[in-house]
Amino acid sequence: MAKRRVLHDRFFTQAKAEGYLARSAYKLIEIDDKFRILPRRGGLVLDLGAAPGSWTQVASERMGPNGRIVALDIQEIRVSLPNAATFLADVNEVTPETLLEHTGGQKFDAIISDMAPNTSGHGDHFRSVRLCERALELAADVLRPGGSLVMKVFEGEAYPDLLKETARRFTNCKGFKPQSSRDVSREMFIVAAGFKG
Repeated sequence: MAKRRVLHDRFFTQAKAEGYLARSAYKLIEIDDKFRILPRRGGLVLDLGAAPGSWTQVASERMGPNGRIVALDIQEIRVSLPNAATFLADVNEVTPETLLEHTGGQKFDAIISDMAPNTSGHGDHFRSVRLCERALELAADVLRPGGSLVMKVFEGEAYPDLLKETARRFTNCKGFKPQSSRDVSREMFIVAAGFKG
C-alpha cells in the first residue's frame, strides 16, 4: 500500500511559526548548510520557479543586505524584500539579456531552482528534466565561472543522464534528498559547484 501524503507535517508548522511562505524553505536551508551554495555577505543569486517565495526569503537572509536576488516564476511571488527583484516570467521565454539587466550585466554567483511542472501523473519526470535542462541552458550565459547551481528534479529514467550532463559542466556535482522532502516525494536535488563556464 502506498504511503499517505502528510500535508501538515512538522516542517509545515515550523515554516508558519518562523515566517516562511512554504515548508520548502528548509530544503534550501539544509542544502546550503551542507554544501554552501549561496554566497555570503553579498553576491548575486538567480531564483528560478521562485513562487511563493520561500527560497527567496532564505537566500535574502543568508546573503544579507548587500546580496541581490533576481526571482522569477509564472505564478505570483508573494514576498517583497529590499534585496530581491521579483517578476512574472516563463523560464522558457525569458532571455539571458533580460536576467542580466537586473544585475547591471554582472553574472550570477548561484542559480537556485525549485521549479516543477504541474503534475499529472504522466510524463512528470520528463517535464521536470526539461526544466532542469533549461536551467543549465541559462547557466551557460548568466552564471559566472566557479558559480553554483541547485535544481529540483523528479527521479526517473532520464535522471542519470541529467546528473552526468550537469557533472560535465561543474567540478563537483551530486544528487541530494533533504530530510525536509516528504517521504513519498520523488523529488531529488542536483547540487553543483565550480561552474566551468
